[in-house]
Amino acid sequence: MVGENVAPVIIKRKKVIVGGGHHGGAWKVAYADFVTAMMAFFMLMWLLNATTEQQRKGIADYFSPTIPLSPVSGGGDGAFGGNDIFSEMTLPKNGIGGSKENASKSDKAKGDSGPDDGKKDEEAFSTVEQALLGHSGESEAADETMRHIVTRVTDEGLVIEIFSLPGRPIFAESGTTPEPILRDIAGMLGRVTRLVENDVAVEGHVTSIPVVKEDKPVWALSAGRADVMRQLLEQSGLSPARLSRVTGHADREHVTPNPLDRRNDRLEVILLRSDL
Repeated sequence: MVGENVAPVIIKRKKVIVGGGHHGGAWKVAYADFVTAMMAFFMLMWLLNATTEQQRKGIADYFSPTIPLSPVSGGGDGAFGGNDIFSEMTLPKNGIGGSKENASKSDKAKGDSGPDDGKKDEEAFSTVEQALLGHSGESEAADETMRHIVTRVTDEGLVIEIFSLPGRPIFAESGTTPEPILRDIAGMLGRVTRLVENDVAVEGHVTSIPVVKEDKPVWALSAGRADVMRQLLEQSGLSPARLSRVTGHADREHVTPNPLDRRNDRLEVILLRSDL
């Protein structure tokens, strides 16, 4: 019979799975989220370094969930600086702001505290720095005194840092008794700070203690030394009304990698900006 020797036809049905082997590409979505998060993180770090305190406050107010658009501080540095219209016109009309005639102490609006105040502060800081430099070169004793002092300008103001040197501490070992070098420095600072009107803050820092103790004296020691410096400044002619704060930071803020370095044993006298 025809066809008896014909081989049977076998049909194979193969199931094709699209996207198999990589979980359907879901890893790409997760990776994209990760890259976006990292980009946002690095942008945040850049903003913290590249903006002023006023600009950071404006950005924070803008993204505040309770203030969809802040009418107080825009954080910009262009026309009006994101501040003048609201501070000097709109807010005073609403009774919640300040003006040049009726300045408010609130940090939201300070009346006449714009570029003029910033320029005035910079001139004051420059005056004090020049006065300090004028004390160097007069004698070997004056040059030795200046070795214990460095200055820097920050968002807070002019920081005058007085620190110990190896073999030349500013306080008696583990105590609050000032050495003669510190008394000389305090007298000099009392004279130069009278050249300006900025308020003053005094901060104390100490080096770490190598021995583990149940009750470390670093907090009391740093606060006590800051208070001694306050007394020395007042004795040198600084008005007590200009003192804004006296604080101790213990051994929490080092200026060198080695926490036991004598350089970390220091005081900071800060001429504060007018808008703080």
